[in-house]
Amino acid sequence: MALAGTGVFAEILDGEVYRYYADGEWRSSASGKSVAIVNPTTRKTQYRVQACTQEEVNKVMDAAKVAQKAWARTPLWKRAELLHKAAAILKEHKAPIAECLVKEIAKPAKDAVSEVVRSGDLVSYTAEEGVRILGEGKLLVSDSFPGNERNKYCLSSKIPLGVVLAIPPFNYPVNLAVSKIGPALIAGNALVLKPPTQGAVAALHMVHCFHLAGFPKGLISCVTGKGSEIGDFLTMHPGVNCISFTGGDTGIAISKKAGMVPLQMELGGKDACIVLEDADLDLVAGNIVKGGFSYSGQRCTAVKVVLIMESIADAVVQKVNAKLAKLKVGPPEDDSDITPVVTESSANFIEGLVMDAKEKGATFCQEYRREGNLIWPLLLDHVRPDMRIAWEEPFGPVLPVIRINSVEEGIHHCNASNFGLQGCIFTRDINKAILISDAMETGTVQINSAPARGPDHFPFQGLKDSGIGSQGITNSINMMTKVKSTVINLPSPSYTMG
Repeated sequence: MALAGTGVFAEILDGEVYRYYADGEWRSSASGKSVAIVNPTTRKTQYRVQACTQEEVNKVMDAAKVAQKAWARTPLWKRAELLHKAAAILKEHKAPIAECLVKEIAKPAKDAVSEVVRSGDLVSYTAEEGVRILGEGKLLVSDSFPGNERNKYCLSSKIPLGVVLAIPPFNYPVNLAVSKIGPALIAGNALVLKPPTQGAVAALHMVHCFHLAGFPKGLISCVTGKGSEIGDFLTMHPGVNCISFTGGDTGIAISKKAGMVPLQMELGGKDACIVLEDADLDLVAGNIVKGGFSYSGQRCTAVKVVLIMESIADAVVQKVNAKLAKLKVGPPEDDSDITPVVTESSANFIEGLVMDAKEKGATFCQEYRREGNLIWPLLLDHVRPDMRIAWEEPFGPVLPVIRINSVEEGIHHCNASNFGLQGCIFTRDINKAILISDAMETGTVQINSAPARGPDHFPFQGLKDSGIGSQGITNSINMMTKVKSTVINLPSPSYTMG
């Protein structure tokens, strides 16, 4: 098996430390410092990345600005061709990139491979979609507005914003990077990537695939380092024309500090699963386990609270517990279902929510068990609204069940959350499903399935604290452009077929 940092990836490694990418080459930081990346499973340092300086960020921004001008003059089909090439290279090197995901974020091996393949598919689809939607403009004529003759022709088209800053999260450091990179590039922008610390090495390998595809120098950069040193410096940089961020609370801080630039943000959720009495209970149980526990619950769109009608609660809880007992708990290398959570501080936070629920009398369907960062799957029944886990996002394999006596009660709990990413409803009655869906204050409602971000061309957005703007390939391309109009003024009115 090809290993990370070897073969074609040898040039991205400098001794023990992975280089950063600027102006078309792999460099070591003048700081002489590095940032350690701790493997969640072994809890030992696995990789190191450069601790870039503010001066290096300035140089990256200058290069991006210059490169973007030339890129904007590159025909759309050529931009698409390079993206297709990068997608193919990415898929070809799925093994070493997946290896990084396993070691940096403890993603189960098979999921790590499918993340890379999905990312290649996303880049190709983006190239296709961009060629279609960016190749089309609009013609408006003046005589549709009262008092005007037909003497003005307005031509509008989509133009690049300039330099896009992309900040993906640890849980999908490759997929949620390319979902920003692809749209930015096809639309004619330059891109600066600041990967999450856990996931940075996977991201650097992914960026090298774009390098190998032959994108112009300076157009794509990837800077690593301490958030405290370069985080605010990047998000408040005058050279940034757009910020696309996926993550947590940090996004709220960024939105307060960022200048007059468009923001695309997805900041997590507390996705509710409302189960009605007429639901298919086996379907419900399967989706609760998949939705609540895949990748150990470390997904923005994970099921985070089950709101279930009292009359069927016992039956569903029993079915879920039977499935949880069969999940394989262990290291990601063994393709375990439940793997260690990303950091010790995450594990401690999850434990805090569990202890709060215990003090307040929740029913533990399993014994709470933790070894290092590994937490065994836990279902908490009879959770009440005074427990923290009823509202907070654990980002771990712990799921609360709240028993309800009416649909209204479920909708009320869902809408009382400060989040509004996705939600789901299980019922066989399509009329009820639509009424409840309309009443739920979330960006997406899934009917008879657990929440999910994909397929990647579907719109993906959150209400309230879950974010700003909308994602999905088409929406991201549109978000990373501006409209420009040119008006042709005729000396006298002209009417077609007149």
